[in-house]
Amino acid sequence: MIHLKQIEHAFTLGRKGNERHVPVLKGIDLTVNSGEIVTLIGRSGSGKSTLLHIVGGFIRPTSGTISIASQDTTAYTEGQWADFRRRHLGVVFQNFQLIPSMTAYENIELPLVLQGTAPTVRRKLTLELMEQLGIAEYSDHYPSELSGGQQQRVGIARSLILNPPIVLADEPTGSLDSENEEQFLQLLKSLNRERKLTLLIITHDDKVAAIGHKTLRIEDGRLLNQTDTRKLEVIHS
Repeated sequence: MIHLKQIEHAFTLGRKGNERHVPVLKGIDLTVNSGEIVTLIGRSGSGKSTLLHIVGGFIRPTSGTISIASQDTTAYTEGQWADFRRRHLGVVFQNFQLIPSMTAYENIELPLVLQGTAPTVRRKLTLELMEQLGIAEYSDHYPSELSGGQQQRVGIARSLILNPPIVLADEPTGSLDSENEEQFLQLLKSLNRERKLTLLIITHDDKVAAIGHKTLRIEDGRLLNQTDTRKLEVIHS
């Protein structure tokens, strides 16, 4: 489902003529199979967020190739990536990135509005998903009126509303307390099981990493090792 080959990336610092290139990713090879949960664990600055942003098309790698859903997305333009994400990818952000002036319902419905879906269909799909995720009663609430766990459910509902086969999650429990974190992890596992979602999750938390079918560790821009957590093995920091 996701195939990265020899991905390299460096940030450029300084002014033109006096640039300094800082390598962030160094020859990353990564495969995520259909219906698989892969968790990527690493400390802050290890390159894991950069890697996720490359998979999502928010950053273009310095070199290497990207194939997602059998499509070579390496040279996609911003417009092509936007269209591809709309059809294939859902993204769950650490800080939720909800629009504060919109209700929970409106935040979730927004991708359908942008897609041009008919109002009656939008309402049906949005309310059904909110009911499934246990947030239907907060339909008219604004983000400031929701707890962290409720905001996170709104965020994941928005990422799922177009029914993507792949979901990318960037430190999805970083703003949650332990109770909400556990509920959210159970939600991800049930969505993977029921919808056959392919999930790529980055984290610095061993508890989050443990829900993956595979756990990969990234350090200093390199993938170091791989563990199949179905064998009850977990990589610890």
